[in-house]
Amino acid sequence: MAEENKQQPQEVKIELKPEVAQGEYSNLAMINHSSSEFVIDFAHMLPIAPPQIFSRVIMAPEHAKRLLFALQENIVRYEKEFGEIKLPQAPQPADEGRTIAPFGTGKA
Repeated sequence: MAEENKQQPQEVKIELKPEVAQGEYSNLAMINHSSSEFVIDFAHMLPIAPPQIFSRVIMAPEHAKRLLFALQENIVRYEKEFGEIKLPQAPQPADEGRTIAPFGTGKA
């Protein structure tokens, strides 16, 4: 009887709209946080124009950590298949105000 009371995992159906399915290219991500949420802004950055944010994702700290683990797992899988992802200059964890960008932002 105890087994009958166990809930079966429910399948979640996720809808993907065609306009979202085509995706957006981002080469810049800016991350900020408060005690209750993480805010990730995705942008396009080109040397000839100022960056334009096209999407903002706001998530709870627990979900941000799950995203971190999922990205780590997928990067490990990617590198096993295609080789190490090399960064031209990896930012140091102690650097303040850093963003994920493909080239310098012009700030010293």
